Amino acid sequence: MHYLAYEIQSNLAAPMRALARRAVETADGWTMGTLDGWMGGLPAWRAMTAGWALLADTKLSHRRPPFGIDSVPVGRRQVAVREEAALTTPFGTLLRFAKEGAPTANGGEAPQPKVLVVAPLSGHFATLLRGTVRTLLREHDVYITDWHNARDVPLAAGRFGFDEYVEHLMTYLRHLGPNTHVVAVCQPCVQALVAVALMAEARDPAQPASLTLMAGPVDTRINPTEVNHLATERSIDWFERNLIATVPPCHPGAGRKVYPGYMQLMAFMAMNPDRHVKAHGDLFRHLANGDREKAQAVRVFYDEYFAVLDLTAEFYLETVQKVFQEAQLATGELTFRGQKVKPAAIRRTALLTVEGERDDICSMGQTVAAHDLCTGLKPYLKRHHLQADVGHYGVFNGRRWEGQIYPIVRNLILSAE
Repeated sequence: MHYLAYEIQSNLAAPMRALARRAVETADGWTMGTLDGWMGGLPAWRAMTAGWALLADTKLSHRRPPFGIDSVPVGRRQVAVREEAALTTPFGTLLRFAKEGAPTANGGEAPQPKVLVVAPLSGHFATLLRGTVRTLLREHDVYITDWHNARDVPLAAGRFGFDEYVEHLMTYLRHLGPNTHVVAVCQPCVQALVAVALMAEARDPAQPASLTLMAGPVDTRINPTEVNHLATERSIDWFERNLIATVPPCHPGAGRKVYPGYMQLMAFMAMNPDRHVKAHGDLFRHLANGDREKAQAVRVFYDEYFAVLDLTAEFYLETVQKVFQEAQLATGELTFRGQKVKPAAIRRTALLTVEGERDDICSMGQTVAAHDLCTGLKPYLKRHHLQADVGHYGVFNGRRWEGQIYPIVRNLILSAE
């Protein structure tokens, strides 16, 4: 019932937000017009307009924002980028960022290495990795797992749980073919490692050349974070009773059981409430002071942050239990469709793990644990990097990702080609 209540509340608030948006537009027109000399300079008027703007921006979005990557530098030239759906299922799209004029096998130059970026399925869209993709695109042929909002997937499409996620990754890798490189970010590091282990054991020719795991919960028993404590202090039955909802009739996925994206957003914000209160206070002051550039930077972040997607109930519950409560991969208990998962079977895929020193979501030690599981890999095929002075998002976005972490990822890919 709480999903329906959320929908009703959101719809009831829509007229108020629309009115606030209209008020901002009208106030901007007055301020830019003949009243600029006196009304635009009144602190009370600016504060009132800033308040309207905050109210107008309170709505959550349930649609994927655009990646907005129109071009990237390749060598000494800027090349256009277009998005292509390489493969699509009801639950996800293998999305390619095709570059106009990029080197190809028939063009006299060596093709750029293929990279599959495995995005989290944890309440936000794959666009959260926009910065990761933009950096990789300069020197690679980049694909990403663009997961669909579960509330838009009809019941007839069937279930999508932990095993189906892994199955999608293996399907994508087989579609891309040999010599593909995988970069998994956060939550799907476990599923990516499972997929590679299964393909290695089956001697699949499409098993990737390299696997980079960035800030992922391979073994959540190590240095548990607040996220880990929240997952373990309740039973899986409690999660099912209190957090799972039914998609209301007004959506294509009506009747599907989901973990709503708005609940995941509330959980994320509850972890750092002071940070979000301060950010919105700063936004109010920037708007009131007329500092549009600083205000826009905050708005861009929250436009992305407030774009949420629902997870299928089975994927959410199975991930909580298998990854965060029982650490089944680390303990050797994880199975895929009844088959025991054996990371020791990986012998050809080079492994890089990356962690952030100040990561409060996936702490130090949880990702590097993958090296202890991949006992079949020679030492020269393993590497770990601990990035000093970065939190979770700094591992795959921002200045240190671009300047210090990405070069290590690039070098691993080059060495494994």
